[in-house]
Amino acid sequence: MERTATDLFLERFVADVRQAVPTVSVWAHGSLAMGDFQAGRSDLDLITVVEAPPGPEQRALLGDMHRRMLAEEPAAAKLHCTYMARAALDGAERSHFTWAHNRLQERPVTPVSRRELLDGGLTLYGAPATELLPPLAEGQLEEFIRQDLARFWLPATRSPVPWMRDIWVDLGPLVLARATVTLRDGRLITKGEALDVLTELGAPADLVRDIRDRRYADPAPISPLRRVRRALRARAFVRRGIRRTLAER
Repeated sequence: MERTATDLFLERFVADVRQAVPTVSVWAHGSLAMGDFQAGRSDLDLITVVEAPPGPEQRALLGDMHRRMLAEEPAAAKLHCTYMARAALDGAERSHFTWAHNRLQERPVTPVSRRELLDGGLTLYGAPATELLPPLAEGQLEEFIRQDLARFWLPATRSPVPWMRDIWVDLGPLVLARATVTLRDGRLITKGEALDVLTELGAPADLVRDIRDRRYADPAPISPLRRVRRALRARAFVRRGIRRTLAER
């Protein structure tokens, strides 16, 4: 099978990161692992397990590596990678050195990401996640999802202003659909599968089509008036859906 540009970029990443830091494993999760990856549109979600937390010198090397890739590789614009020390793999609440949204930061690896890795993460180098990553505690995934809906997404529906942006219209309904399925059935679904769930949840057909076109096709330009109407409808749908989902316990 012919290797894609994404395959070639991932090969380069593994080679470069192994030169920068002592590397135990490199894993992919998210859409790449779940079979719904769209080149140029989907994020490349990686976890690199390292022997020890990166110190100042190694952080500088990793930052230089990522910035160099960003300048040379189109795929690097979508790369998110968290560096987890081998001894810290069981720390669900710990923050780890991370490259995301084209900058360095600290953030945790969520129970959703951990579950993706354990269910079907791709091993790009080293031992698979199932050999190194501890299992989730009972109810840990569901509790995280409920808190994420209650503490982030529900407050985000107070104002229609953020919903004028495509990214909010795309993510909010899909987060709701995926959360609904996980809380109901205990399984994770892709964004593509979530689009069908949105229809089941009563999302407006034109909103679902708009999200689908942006992920899998080339949507037509949207007028300012339609953008305002879309923002109001998306916000209202997500707000109602979160309240319903949180009430079903």
